[in-house]
Amino acid sequence: MAWISIALLISMNTALSEPGDHYRTLQVDERDRDYLLHIPESYDPMSPTPVVLILHGAGTDADITVKFTGMTAKSEEVGFIAVYPNGTGRKPLYHWNAGGESTPFRANDADDVKYISCVLDDVESIVNVDRQRVFATGMSNGGMMCYRLADEMSDRIAAIAPVAGTMIIEEADPPRPVPVLHFQGMDDRLVPPDGPGKWTPKFLSFKSLDETVSIWCRVNGCPDSPEVFKLPKLKKDGTSVTRKTYGPGLADSEVIVYEIAGGGHTWPGEVSPFKLLGRSTFDIKANDLIWEFFQRHPMPATP
Repeated sequence: MAWISIALLISMNTALSEPGDHYRTLQVDERDRDYLLHIPESYDPMSPTPVVLILHGAGTDADITVKFTGMTAKSEEVGFIAVYPNGTGRKPLYHWNAGGESTPFRANDADDVKYISCVLDDVESIVNVDRQRVFATGMSNGGMMCYRLADEMSDRIAAIAPVAGTMIIEEADPPRPVPVLHFQGMDDRLVPPDGPGKWTPKFLSFKSLDETVSIWCRVNGCPDSPEVFKLPKLKKDGTSVTRKTYGPGLADSEVIVYEIAGGGHTWPGEVSPFKLLGRSTFDIKANDLIWEFFQRHPMPATP
């Protein structure tokens, strides 16, 4: 009978690791928490595979984020495993406890750092994960959560790429440098580059882009003055893009910011589903730049 049980377990695990979408539910701190796991067609169970966490913004969920970001298509193109965790709240209006004192995001005291750690544990039980190449990106409140993960989970998250979301946590002091790639619409009315504005929910407090960059330049040992490059204009979409590179820092880390003049609360290179969010630039594709950045910044080798 033992061999039958073993065979069943192998069969179940094989089914879970089949290419495609898999919805998973975990219990964390007596709460049912779920996430969407996408395994690309190219996945080889014999080969360690990179993982990218894609964190939704407030008021959305994993399914909406798949459509909003186009990251599942990028997963299929280049072969990483895409993981879309859900925050807490009432579906589909989820949010993240990204730290700080902003309510109601902290009202339920959800330990979202612990939850993300549990998600990664679960993913590792299903697929062959390259632990040196686990990354996080996210939109808005999800971008804010990326900064918290970089601070509190630098042992598991190699690098981050927040989009339209600056820091909520007051300070950052991870035990190692964490490379940062940030995208910021300079006309973003929900998460303005100068900090909360008149369109920002009154309960939400977050740091400005300059404050966020300054903190991570200090963490990573990067110079305060960036190398500035204005990207060529490719599309007539009412935007222009400037790249600011701070680095190299400690352990070859860096902080890179794409400032999008005329850009709103959007994912660069993807069509915004709501005009109220502002313009999206098509001079760059965030997904391409994110993946290029992540490829340059695996987890540093342990001495």
